[in-house]
Amino acid sequence: MIYNIKRDHSRFRQIVKGKIKQDLKKYVTHGEMIGRKGKDTVTIPLPQIEIPRFRFGEKEQGGVGQGDGKPGDPVGQGEPKEGQGQAGSSPGEHSLDVDLTLQELAEILGEQLELPKIEPRGHRTLKSKTERYSGIASQGPNSLRHFKRTFKEALKRQIASGTYNPDRPVIVPVKKDMRFRSWKSDVRHENNAVVIYMMDVSGSMGDEQKEIVRTEAFWIDTWLRSQYKGIETRYIIHDASAREVDEDTFFKTRESGGTLISSAYKLCQKLIETEYPPSDWNIYPFHFSDGDNWSGEDTRVCMDILEKDLLPVSNVFCYGQVESRYGSGQFYKDLKEHFGTEHDSVILSKIENKEGILQSIKDFLGKGR
Repeated sequence: MIYNIKRDHSRFRQIVKGKIKQDLKKYVTHGEMIGRKGKDTVTIPLPQIEIPRFRFGEKEQGGVGQGDGKPGDPVGQGEPKEGQGQAGSSPGEHSLDVDLTLQELAEILGEQLELPKIEPRGHRTLKSKTERYSGIASQGPNSLRHFKRTFKEALKRQIASGTYNPDRPVIVPVKKDMRFRSWKSDVRHENNAVVIYMMDVSGSMGDEQKEIVRTEAFWIDTWLRSQYKGIETRYIIHDASAREVDEDTFFKTRESGGTLISSAYKLCQKLIETEYPPSDWNIYPFHFSDGDNWSGEDTRVCMDILEKDLLPVSNVFCYGQVESRYGSGQFYKDLKEHFGTEHDSVILSKIENKEGILQSIKDFLGKGR
């Protein structure tokens, strides 16, 4: 019975995953799962999943082919029963909330976008320690006493000493017969990573653009957390100046000043230098903007910082240009002209609207770096 329940539950989970995979673009576009995220799970609203079952008619209605009627009369047409009105023309829709782990969600995203597993570049520095009971010792606490091995030792001792009586097989262990389970510590070295999000919060970046960035960041985090044991996330906002903020401030702040992109890159560089040595960390800077910068001179400063400081220490540098009616989009063109399309460490993506989020995620994560 328990086996059948587990099998049915597993089959149900597969059905749920299939539904989500089928409608993944809808879930990514709407961004409704972000507000339903817990520590390790996400609650996903699905259309009600109906399980097929037989329905029996009322008693004493006769069998097939019985009753009044003539050849050619329609089947299944009867007088409406009491209580059946004309209030609506279609059945109501019911939704089912299903909890899915972030790991399962990452697997769905990876399968749908055909994302390769990431090949880390930082040294393996994060240690996870596990205890395994893999041996037997002659000393230990009573709670770890191994009764079977203790009994065997006592039996061997009594047989060797000639005190064992097969007609009256009484085995009495003494202290030196005692055997205990012993453990061994396994230290596993895991890769860790830091994701540094930078976003332009000047007046040209509106609520719609911020919601696109928020949704895309959720899915990027979900995938990267499935690839690394330890991951940290930092947030930098900028207009004419840059500062580090928490996640809530990152997505809600809006300024009215101009834009100096180099201010964000300088702060990102300082953060890496002081807290995230590249020999120990896999580093992922993501920058989102509508493409406006204050001047061509500041753009040249940005390119210099990228070439000399950020690209040598990062797995990849990702720039997402969120289309805005007020943004010129020039910075995307400058990056493309300076680094070209074949530069391994620079990934550029245009996000015209919410429909473009899924493709942008694939652009950023599709290289497996």
